[in-house]
Amino acid sequence: MVERIKERLISQEMKESYINYAMSVIVGRALPDVNDGLKPVHRRILYAMNDLGMVFSKPSKKSARIVGEVIGKYHPHGDSAVYDALVRMAQDFSLRYPLIKGQGNFGSIDGDTAAAMRYTEAKLAKIAEELLKDIEKDTVDFVSNFDDQLKEPSVLPARLPNLLINGSSGIAVGMATNMPPHNISEIITAIIAQIDNPEITFEELLKLVPGPDFPTGGQILGRNGIINAYKTGKGIVRVRGVCEVEERKIIISEIPYQVNKTTLIEAIANLVKTKKVEGISDIRDESDRKGMRVVILLKRDANGELILNQLYRHTSLENTFGINNLALVNHQPRILPLKEIISNFILHRKIIIVRRTNFDLDKAEKKAHILLGLKKALDNIDEVVRTIKQSDNVEIAKQGLITNFELSEEQSKAILEMKLQKLTSLETIKIIEEHKKLIELIKYLKSILESESKIFEIIKEELNELKEKYGDDRRTEIIDVAESIDDEDLIEKEDVVITVTHTGYVNRMPLETYRSQNRGGRGIKATGTREEDFVENLFTTNTHDYLMFFSNLGKVYWSKAYNIQSGSRYSKGMNLINLLRLAKDERIKTIIPIHEFDEDSYLNIVTRNGLIKKTSLKEYSKPRKGGIIAINLKDGDNLVEVLLTKDNDELIIASANGKAVRFSEGQVRAVGRNSSGVKSIKLVKGDNVIGADIAKNTVLTITENGYGKRTPIEEYRKINRGGSGVINIKTTERNGNVVSVSCVSGDEELMFVTKKGILIRVSVKDVSKIGRNTQGVRVMKLDSGDKVISVAKIVQESE
Repeated sequence: MVERIKERLISQEMKESYINYAMSVIVGRALPDVNDGLKPVHRRILYAMNDLGMVFSKPSKKSARIVGEVIGKYHPHGDSAVYDALVRMAQDFSLRYPLIKGQGNFGSIDGDTAAAMRYTEAKLAKIAEELLKDIEKDTVDFVSNFDDQLKEPSVLPARLPNLLINGSSGIAVGMATNMPPHNISEIITAIIAQIDNPEITFEELLKLVPGPDFPTGGQILGRNGIINAYKTGKGIVRVRGVCEVEERKIIISEIPYQVNKTTLIEAIANLVKTKKVEGISDIRDESDRKGMRVVILLKRDANGELILNQLYRHTSLENTFGINNLALVNHQPRILPLKEIISNFILHRKIIIVRRTNFDLDKAEKKAHILLGLKKALDNIDEVVRTIKQSDNVEIAKQGLITNFELSEEQSKAILEMKLQKLTSLETIKIIEEHKKLIELIKYLKSILESESKIFEIIKEELNELKEKYGDDRRTEIIDVAESIDDEDLIEKEDVVITVTHTGYVNRMPLETYRSQNRGGRGIKATGTREEDFVENLFTTNTHDYLMFFSNLGKVYWSKAYNIQSGSRYSKGMNLINLLRLAKDERIKTIIPIHEFDEDSYLNIVTRNGLIKKTSLKEYSKPRKGGIIAINLKDGDNLVEVLLTKDNDELIIASANGKAVRFSEGQVRAVGRNSSGVKSIKLVKGDNVIGADIAKNTVLTITENGYGKRTPIEEYRKINRGGSGVINIKTTERNGNVVSVSCVSGDEELMFVTKKGILIRVSVKDVSKIGRNTQGVRVMKLDSGDKVISVAKIVQESE
């Protein structure tokens, strides 16, 4: 008879089939059990080895034999899958407490694979026997194997909290587990504490288990990820290798968990090859049986701390471990916080001890029952012998003993099997003594079953024994403050020259690019400019300084100096529109470097029309990507200079027609950012402010035709703010208008930049010191049609 085909929606069939497949993978292959911390393949390997007698005290046997036993009896999958699992359980860099003692090549932290299974040998590690202990005492349920021919344990008795001390990783269908290893002493202490106080708080547990303890050591940065993982079952911890910077070398002694040492070294070499990391001359792997030692040799002038930070950023010398405490609880996948994992282990051990005690009790009661029958037989030995001799066969003799002496069938059978040597008086005494001991044992076992507190005491005693036997020191250090590597840590602190062109191109170059020259030299090219462009601003700063960009519209923007693209003297650099969010027709007028936003400092903004506005630097400490208002400008006015000052400073403000005014900063009242300011100098028609500085030492004045001079500040009498000022320099046809006024000292160096982009670097001492009412001397030879447009002081930055 042909079976009728049933109609069914394919979507429903696919859904049910996929769910069945997914659950099969989840329960039967990929996820560990919360009780013993093992996946099926690992459990079957350990059980098969124990069944074969491959315990720690016995000789090792071929791995191929183990794999064959596991595949043939319990695990109907590929041999490589079983062997790979066996190998991992023997690797001291994979498991915090290896469960298998391997003999031969079982791979290395360099990524070397294990030798073929026919070459290696293995046996159970001593600690693995703790997982299997009491398995013969009906402590766990056994289920049928894949062909229903044999029985295998559904879980191991596991005296050890294996899930926590060795962790686990596995990818199922739609879910994955990634549990880190821990220190056995810390975990056992926490379990005992939770047994003593089931209401123990999360904070109290955290003090006992500070964090994971990886077999390869390393450092964990911060505790937030640990706290999240222990509280919710999920978290991310940042793990870093242990490195030491010595003279011209970096020594790596520990690497993060699950990082391949060879791959790490190759990654470092590739960074050097591609010049992403500079300053490394050689890499040597000096690791041996005593431990890991990778030596990175540095070039003579290299910054070891900087290079180490770059390696942390760009290689797996620092990486993250995503914790996902997913395990099977009663064959259901669950994400578990630390306290719940411990609770499940305690419950498991309680069940194991109850089942073990029941097994021992049943065995003791049966033996006591037999001994009681033997004792009765010895007390009536003559009658017993007579009854046996008069019987025609064993069955009649057994029934006669049961009837005549009120014995059970088991007792009667034991009497019939008793050897004649038991009839001696010594043996009789032994039987009596043994019976007494069994009665005491039975009483003790029953007291255990009647008292939960005694069960917990046994769990604690066993755990303390394990702690004494296998406890060791923590390997992974936990650093309380997370040290995340940001871009600034990867940039070396150095003094740089930054140039800004009229069309908004900015370039950063090392200060050493320019060599010092004598007065009157031809100079070198400062930057590569197009014919219609010219350098408008130049200053020195440090790569880690803040740069405040003040625009012609009275707004201010922020950036770190290292964000400016580094280039050569001949490159035009990057356009500021790629760095700042400038509005249409907005361009940067001046830039000043700031170490920090000090509340005792002020920004004095001077405009072309002679206004000055004083505002606390602190008001500019909260940058926005779109910039903020620095000063409200009136129609036709432009920002000329911004000075960073403190109270009681004196200011000097100069005009293009050669006038200058000196007054105290105290005459300018501090106002908010949105104010317009007050008058600083009285200007005649056609004149405008070209510069301002803090009044001190000598006043350096430079004209557009390359002439200049130094004049002592004392020659500029102090007047009230808003006055017309005094003559600063004669603006004759030879000199042209003034382009720069600043205060200098004899130890400084200057940079002059022309409209055509020519630069000369000279010492202030080479510029003549003469009176106010003079024309000055030539400081730079100019080509026909060229003019000086910018002058900058070079200030060496220590930080």
